[in-house]
Amino acid sequence: MNQFYKIIKHELFPPCLLIIFTLLALILKNSNLSEFYDIVVDSKIGFIAINYTLIKPIVLWVNDGLIAIFFFWVGLEVKKELLVGELNSIKKSALPFMGAVGGVVIPSIIFILFNYHNKEALNGFAIPSGTDTAFAVGILLLLGHRANRSMKVFLLSLAIFDDIMAILIIAIFYTNELSFISFILAGIGLCILLVLNILNICIRKLYAIVGIFIWICVLESGIHATLAGMLCALFIPIYDKNNKEFLDKIIQDLTPYINYFILPVFALFNAGISFFSISLENFNSVFFGVFFGLFIGKQIGVYCMCQLAFKIGIIKPFSNKTLYGLSLLTGIGFTMSFFISALVYENNELLFDSAKLGVLSASFISALCGYLWLRFSKK
Repeated sequence: MNQFYKIIKHELFPPCLLIIFTLLALILKNSNLSEFYDIVVDSKIGFIAINYTLIKPIVLWVNDGLIAIFFFWVGLEVKKELLVGELNSIKKSALPFMGAVGGVVIPSIIFILFNYHNKEALNGFAIPSGTDTAFAVGILLLLGHRANRSMKVFLLSLAIFDDIMAILIIAIFYTNELSFISFILAGIGLCILLVLNILNICIRKLYAIVGIFIWICVLESGIHATLAGMLCALFIPIYDKNNKEFLDKIIQDLTPYINYFILPVFALFNAGISFFSISLENFNSVFFGVFFGLFIGKQIGVYCMCQLAFKIGIIKPFSNKTLYGLSLLTGIGFTMSFFISALVYENNELLFDSAKLGVLSASFISALCGYLWLRFSKK
């Protein structure tokens, strides 16, 4: 039992679990259980309360609900790092910030170059902009003593800025027509959180109730519901009245649910792609835009912007060889790339499958190349 507990607590277990559930989704989608898999994914569940009805397919409960909790967790991490962590000064945050900017802009430009002629396909320009933290850090852990703390901090910090930019892109470019009343109600909910923060009231259930209210309002407002998670996180106090860590304790308590349930379930419901239905049609501009955006765009964008940062005087924490290896690892898109793909191509199965195929291919090659480069270039 102790051995099993050690295995699941190991830092490599979460990325391994993601791989397992991704493979499970692919197996289910390409076996006799394919029809059952599709029925489960599209089955509708929900609730009716007085005159309010909320019924959605399970896959949307995962993508709008569970991922909102993931965004809340990310938001807590962002707040912690910016205020009291590794990014609490311009000097510390400048390098990963500039790397993240390059890693968002260049992949998006590459995608646009492949898809400028197709308006519907062009909506997916943000798909290759994200870096999957769990997988990227998991590769570093496989390197053992060859991966030092500065490499891990850089990759984690860059992924944080990546997430912030992805959330801003979702808010700006993937928002439907706004419902004024729902928007106002969500604002009232945020004001309540602000008051709780100012009064330093640290009652989790109270924040949870207000947070669920805000999530429903944002869901109905036209803004993507997952943004409610990030917004709520900004109002969580760092310390309670006794100066004990409140925010960090929530992060610690949420982390097992994120690693062992939410992200694996997300992979299970979103990574399924039928290889039997893959044809030359899938190798279209969306596939190539995502593939080259992640594998080529991310490494060029991150590496070149970091080199620019070094030129203007920002401290260089590792060699150019190491920087290039880390830049390769940022091409592992996965969670955020799948999420944006589902958001953009929800009603176009061909483009959705093409995007997923591009994400899987680019992420695998980026992980392999990044590992091999760091493994053999660092003596």
